[in-house]
Amino acid sequence: MADVLIIAGSNSDKKIADDAVAVLKEFGVSCEFHVASAHRAPSKVEDIIVGADAKVIIAIAGLSAALPGFIASRVTTPVIGVPVNVKLDGLDALLSTMQMPSGVPVATVSIDGGKNAAILAVEILATSNPELLKKLEKFRRR
Repeated sequence: MADVLIIAGSNSDKKIADDAVAVLKEFGVSCEFHVASAHRAPSKVEDIIVGADAKVIIAIAGLSAALPGFIASRVTTPVIGVPVNVKLDGLDALLSTMQMPSGVPVATVSIDGGKNAAILAVEILATSNPELLKKLEKFRRR
């Protein structure tokens, strides 16, 4: 069981996922990574998230950035969306990620913000993990 599930919509988003994985490893947080597109392989995305028991999901996507919202509409797990700069300086993806309908929230970090997504995931996990909270406080003091 991984605490954080990371899903990227495309192989081209792997660098951003790698940034997130590096931060999670620094904190000793387990994670699992998959590539699956909400547009090209929606059933693959559903297969990944239905069987997941992660406590937080990070979804990385550019262009229409449908992946974070697609996931959030199907799970009650907190979803952190990372918009990717593909076109329009990433503003299209940013707006698509953050403008979710009422009742289907996606926490959204900065464009290409894999590191911040991981830190936010750690903050969420630290609310019920005192050891992780201590690591986070130490990290913030650096």
